[in-house]
Amino acid sequence: MKSPLARPSPAHLIHSRGMNLSKTARAFFLLLFFAAGLAATRASGEGTRTWEQSKFDELSKGTARGVAIRSTGGLELAPALKPLFATPSTYIWALASDASGVIYAATGAPARIYRITPDGTASIIFEAKELQVQSIIADKSGTLYAATNPDGKIFKLEHKPGAAKTAESKAKTEATLPTDPNWTATVFFDPATRYLWDLALDGSGNLFVATGDGGQILKVTPGGEHSVFFKSDENHIRKLAFDRKGNLIAGSDGSGLVYRITPSGEAFVLYSAAKREITALAVDDQGNIYAAGVGEKRGVTPQFGGFGNPSPVATPTFGTSAGGPGTVTMGGSASPMPSGPFPFPALGATSGSEIYRIAPDGAPLKIWSAREDIVYALAFDPQGRLLAGTGNRGHVFAVNPGTGGTYSDLQKTAATQVTAFAPAPNGSLYAATSNLGKLFSLGTSAASDGEYESDVFDAHIFSHWGRAEVRSSGNVELWMRAGNVDNPDRNWSAWKKLGPNHAIDAPAARFLQWKAVLHPGTPAPALDKVLVNYLPNNVAPEVDDVGVQIGVHYQVIPKLPNTDIPNFNPNGPPQPHFEQPVPAVRDLDSIGVKWTAHDDNDDQLTYALYYRGDGESRWQLLKDNLTDKFYSFEASLLPDDGYTFKVVASDAPSHSPGDALTDEREGSRVEIDTTPPRIEGLTASAESSGELHVTFHAVDSFSPIKRAEYSLDAGEWQFVEPAGKLSDAKTEDYDFRMAVMAGEPSSAGGTKKNAAKNEGLVEHVVVVRVYDRYDNLGTAKFVVRGR
Repeated sequence: MKSPLARPSPAHLIHSRGMNLSKTARAFFLLLFFAAGLAATRASGEGTRTWEQSKFDELSKGTARGVAIRSTGGLELAPALKPLFATPSTYIWALASDASGVIYAATGAPARIYRITPDGTASIIFEAKELQVQSIIADKSGTLYAATNPDGKIFKLEHKPGAAKTAESKAKTEATLPTDPNWTATVFFDPATRYLWDLALDGSGNLFVATGDGGQILKVTPGGEHSVFFKSDENHIRKLAFDRKGNLIAGSDGSGLVYRITPSGEAFVLYSAAKREITALAVDDQGNIYAAGVGEKRGVTPQFGGFGNPSPVATPTFGTSAGGPGTVTMGGSASPMPSGPFPFPALGATSGSEIYRIAPDGAPLKIWSAREDIVYALAFDPQGRLLAGTGNRGHVFAVNPGTGGTYSDLQKTAATQVTAFAPAPNGSLYAATSNLGKLFSLGTSAASDGEYESDVFDAHIFSHWGRAEVRSSGNVELWMRAGNVDNPDRNWSAWKKLGPNHAIDAPAARFLQWKAVLHPGTPAPALDKVLVNYLPNNVAPEVDDVGVQIGVHYQVIPKLPNTDIPNFNPNGPPQPHFEQPVPAVRDLDSIGVKWTAHDDNDDQLTYALYYRGDGESRWQLLKDNLTDKFYSFEASLLPDDGYTFKVVASDAPSHSPGDALTDEREGSRVEIDTTPPRIEGLTASAESSGELHVTFHAVDSFSPIKRAEYSLDAGEWQFVEPAGKLSDAKTEDYDFRMAVMAGEPSSAGGTKKNAAKNEGLVEHVVVVRVYDRYDNLGTAKFVVRGR
């Protein structure tokens, strides 16, 4: 009989498929099959629960405004990030600033150079015919050099007051953004190459140009004389910087190489990164070189000596593809983009970024990595921390190289990518973004309060909020609000400040959110942990289904202790459960009952199993205090009849006496028949024709006779029909003849065409067997004596 819950177990599969395995082998198979299920099991929660947020993974799901999230956990005030200017261009590729704090932004879409004063007043000083101004740098006199892409040139921009007769001689490019007529732009150098990636100036005013396609670094003297300073075997030299000894540091695309090139042009590969493209370089006062790498390259094993803490984020949407700058990768192939690296180095997945530190003696070390954030710019803040401008979430990270790679998620900009940094007055920095092209001022300290809103917590059950446990320092305020929909904007309660003893003043509900406000002061404000105590309303468990299998024995599953389960939190909110398969073996003498049940409170449940026979009004207890969702028992305990089984689930183990709730469910009616049919009146006699005449009567007390078979002298079993042809009753009569030869039976019980009449019939043994509808078997034999 098939049960509504009939599902082959691993042991049953072994048995049914004829696998000749020992008991040890079967046990090993079952152990492997259930290992994953046991690891996913968790104990049931009881009473008061807790929701804690202190780790980076947890806090990074919230919304921070002026608040930094530490990789070691906790919140602190972030340096003030103030919008300074929003350009009409979509992308800002590079920044340069002068001693007075004036910033120059090289942009694309449209390709311009903007001049922005510290108070945010902006003007256009150059507009290129190419698609973008890729790089910009200022010399000691304030002269600017700018590189355009693609097929671009190096322009020299100089400020010459009075160069135009009047300011009105230049028309305003836009209604609110004028073109400054006091700047002149001339072609300083035409390298006749497709890509110009970066510019650098040495102490003598020589300009170095990183190029693409040919992978060259060109040197241009102040007088305009040019030469090839370095030729690599890479396709692109992407970034340039000078170390404190006057060596030129260069990063490539293709193999992710970091070169050190002496003033005489002698090159040495300092490091071959695990990533294929170096997107940013920075050198500190101690001579450490920092390089950011993105994009995967094949068949390369990282060569660094240590690891930093990875950033726990996901896969990026935009970044540099394996095709390198100026390529789009689709379907595994790379093709050139006619417009160069536009709108970004390339479109495609990169599996994140890494930042490496190369010590003055050349020793490399990976100090930071991210699965989602792609590093586009590096700089140092006044505290010596390394700042990383990233996409495609517009974050600025502060990395502490000397503290094992700890870091802070410092700021989130209102743009997609942070692409450049430049020095600003008073030790602060300018930060540029793309998508959209905006300019920000990143201060040295917090200018005002910081605010953080946690992710929305789902208790899954209507809950009462108790007290919050807070670990903080400095001036930190904590607020709470609650609601019954997952969107706080849809009529949640108002924010309420924590009351005395951190009592939560929020209405009972399913969802909760907290907010922290950090006020500047001494000591500096910091929030390390917020833990919320809450009590879900108890709801009754639910029994989802009940099934019965005849001839099945369920085996008890060993349970892991809670302490063996990774990251187990007995007081946390309910988690999805893995219902592990129940191991079962075929056993005709057993009956197995299996059920499914759940509890929205995740309470510990116990079960009671009842049965009731046809025509009976009272439920009989079969077994109680069950913790497994199955039970097997001997079939002989129940007489042949129709039965209904009922399971009652109770959450009493998780609640005080009198507070427990129950639920019950009946399974479908099943018929239990374990008694074999009887064979009565079996006779067999020899006839003169040489045949045996056999008759018998089959009787079953509960179910119809299914089929009958006979065997003559231990021959093969042969099917035989009842006298009425149709087998559909609890009693059936059988009357048939079989032909035999002298000394041997005929094959298949039939009459041989050449059989002669028997003379002197020998002794024969006739055996018959009968099955009822549930395959219970009855047998009998009759001996025909010879003569």
